[in-house]
Amino acid sequence: MTILEATKIYKTYGNKFNKQEVLKGLDLSIEKGEFVSIMGASGSGKTTLLNVLSSIDKVSQGSIQIEGKEITRMKEKQLAEFRKTHLGFIFQEYNLLDTLTVKENILLPLTITNMSKKDAEQRFTEAAQDLGIYEIKDKYPNEISGGQKQRTSAARAFIHQPSIIFADEPTGALDSKSASDLLNKLSQLNQKHHATIIMVTHDPVAASFSSRVIFIKDGQIYTQLNKGEEPRQTFFKDVMKTQGVLGGVQYEH
Repeated sequence: MTILEATKIYKTYGNKFNKQEVLKGLDLSIEKGEFVSIMGASGSGKTTLLNVLSSIDKVSQGSIQIEGKEITRMKEKQLAEFRKTHLGFIFQEYNLLDTLTVKENILLPLTITNMSKKDAEQRFTEAAQDLGIYEIKDKYPNEISGGQKQRTSAARAFIHQPSIIFADEPTGALDSKSASDLLNKLSQLNQKHHATIIMVTHDPVAASFSSRVIFIKDGQIYTQLNKGEEPRQTFFKDVMKTQGVLGGVQYEH
């Protein structure tokens, strides 16, 4: 079942005297339960694509449907409501509130719903245990590591069980072990809850955890790779090869 359908997406910045076309009529379809990575060299349009798909930015032209709802035509108030219930976000910079504990940060998305305290507590316990951070629930962000902060951010994104999780370079600020821990957890959540994840990354190791990698070049889809039954190491090599052809950042393994 298709959960996201983007048709003829254009995104232009500037004015008629100084126009920069970043996305150029791009078509994209994501199936429910997929874990998709978007890759491309700097300036290729990958972050802009994530921003318009996640409603952070508006398209200049084209249509984006999530669960059959046309988000490109929604008014700001409708969009805010839609985001609250249907979308989850994991950012590179964690975006945690320093004055709240790990538990309070994770529960934030549920404070604007009518969920009972008992159900919220249950959701929290499951999300925190899934991401291996239940033991640090009473600590504050300045008392935990970068990896733990990012897993807290991921638990917050998952807790209201959104239709799609958007992740923007989620491992960008992490060391390789913390990055690997986070990606393993995201992969497990994807399989356990059939959560749909769309992740922008420049790192082939991160991309190799996903089931499909979409390569963007000059505002259009250049090519795609499907993992299928391939082991992750083999898929990693395929991603590396394609990135090399594309002229992206090379990864030293």
